[in-house]
Amino acid sequence: MLKKMMALSGSLLLTVGLLSGCGSSGGTDASKESAGGKEDLKTVTINMFTASPEYTDAFNAYIEEYKKVKPNVKINLEIMQADYNTILKSKIASGSTPDVFQTTAGGDIDTYADYSADLTNEPLAAAMTDAVRANMSSSDGKVLGFPVKGNLFTLIYNKDLLTKAGVTSPPKTIAEMQDAVTKLEAKGITPFANAYKEWWVWKHIFQHYVDAAAQDAGVEPKQLVSDFIAGKAKIKDYPVLYNNFFNFIDLTVKHGTDKPLERDSNAEVSDFASGKAAFMTGKGAWDEEAIKKINPDLKIGIMGYPVSDKADQSVIITGADQALRINKDSEVSKETIEFFNWLYTSEYGKNWFSQVAKVIPPIKDAPLPDLEMPKEMESILKTSKSGDLSVNYSLDTFHQKFGELMQAYISGNMNKDQAVAEIEKAWVQLGSAQ
Repeated sequence: MLKKMMALSGSLLLTVGLLSGCGSSGGTDASKESAGGKEDLKTVTINMFTASPEYTDAFNAYIEEYKKVKPNVKINLEIMQADYNTILKSKIASGSTPDVFQTTAGGDIDTYADYSADLTNEPLAAAMTDAVRANMSSSDGKVLGFPVKGNLFTLIYNKDLLTKAGVTSPPKTIAEMQDAVTKLEAKGITPFANAYKEWWVWKHIFQHYVDAAAQDAGVEPKQLVSDFIAGKAKIKDYPVLYNNFFNFIDLTVKHGTDKPLERDSNAEVSDFASGKAAFMTGKGAWDEEAIKKINPDLKIGIMGYPVSDKADQSVIITGADQALRINKDSEVSKETIEFFNWLYTSEYGKNWFSQVAKVIPPIKDAPLPDLEMPKEMESILKTSKSGDLSVNYSLDTFHQKFGELMQAYISGNMNKDQAVAEIEKAWVQLGSAQ
């Protein structure tokens, strides 16, 4: 996520160079000793602008490694989370589009298509898993982005706390979840840790209910979202959305940690890792390392949300929701594409995802990181399908507004019908680039 996955105020500017001093994309001449004597190489600078502070060290690691491959390539890394989207749009409008920039996947693949290099026939596109490649593709089938990682969206639980409460298996239905809440509280355990101060956690929960509503309606999630964006669908017509989703949110607030609108992502991780709550809502695989830093011995479980009374609708969701893009008009687009082809296809790159970044690799034939959540994901997907990453079908402009409306709902400033009406309006106004 990723710009959404960690709370960070302000911005962090990191410049990592292969040569000392500043350089421009135009570059200067550098000399390199070779077997045949001196080989003149032009120094080029690639400027990366991203919103993933949680991967700062990992990015620096592959930049350092690339020095050994291309000593003439200098990579400047600028990471900014606060107001990232606003600043990116300002850079593009002023004609200073970075050589590499980050956006969300799905609908935003088309939003920034005019600024993105076509990577369809590049080795990095061929290396992607099918699901990830689909997340990186435009409506006309062009691969216009590439992810830092594959992702996992799930309800996370503390195995020991559930066992202590006598909950023998993760709840898959609404009734089973209610039973688990009762048993947990009987043992003095708070059921839910939430991060409802963050707008982005709401979309991670909601997409599970969108998938179930689409299944009940006999359509694909992408079609259902398109109908909402077109103003053809109403939330009240889908009980999973109108009843079950709101009831679940009410349950997590009533039986969750105090002051939910004051709990951000870091606070939620701390609450969960320190054993203050049994379930962690709105999150995914990216939080495991932070949890383990606080409590290395915590036994983590993952599960689908109990969205209905149909156990088979409780599924985890996988895919890629963030994309890096290469500026098609960059003076160093060739060198930039070459750099990321190397990351996606070299032996170093294949291992970088799992061993350095410690993320779910977005490419084929790469090992999983030595972490509990990816391993559980692999086990679950042997017998159960993954849900659709339906957050990708709406722009983040909508998701941010959605989060704000849900915050107003749980604060009591809006009742459910008012929130529903505003969500439907926001979907039409902000859901797509058209």
